[in-house]
Amino acid sequence: MRYKMVIVGGLETNCYLVYCPGTKECAVVDPGADAEKIYPVIAEEGLRPTLLINTHGHIDHIGANRNIMDKYGVPLLIHAADKDLLGRMQNLELSLFLGAQDSPPADRLLADGDEIVIGNGKLLVLHTPGHTPGSIGLLGDGFLLSGDTLFFEGVGRTDLPGGDQRKLEASIRDKLMVLPDDIVVLPGHGPLTTIGRERPANIYPA
Repeated sequence: MRYKMVIVGGLETNCYLVYCPGTKECAVVDPGADAEKIYPVIAEEGLRPTLLINTHGHIDHIGANRNIMDKYGVPLLIHAADKDLLGRMQNLELSLFLGAQDSPPADRLLADGDEIVIGNGKLLVLHTPGHTPGSIGLLGDGFLLSGDTLFFEGVGRTDLPGGDQRKLEASIRDKLMVLPDDIVVLPGHGPLTTIGRERPANIYPA
């Protein structure tokens, strides 16, 4: 499995195109807004989107769901605990600033341990509540899409509705810090990192 990152929206959300190099099947993860920035990368790489996945339901990660679904006809996947964040404007001013649209409902509700097949590859769903109740990580072969749970030398905020500091600590300690050091972390914002780098630097070590 391979991936391409596209930075989108006023909050600089990292959208990832996770794809199988053999089949070119592709999952669009967290399109945020600025769908017009995503389309050319898909075309340039010759990718064929088959899935749309949200690591959580905040507006800066779901703002272009409708655009992607309308253009490529793909189903939307999100954890069951965040499904109610779709289809409503969570913050009108922020939505207008980002150019975000309300999202269609999910086609598939995810749970911890689910496998998502993309061509000849797959992603494993890790439920990592704390930033939101339904936050997830997506573990591939050598990489982890961490959403807004784990960042380069930082962690997700928990002061928004649905946030829970204790659950975030447990998610990082019990689900992420137990992964191998060489796993590349693809966060929802900011630069890439690795589990090995974050283990000593992070405030919630295993």
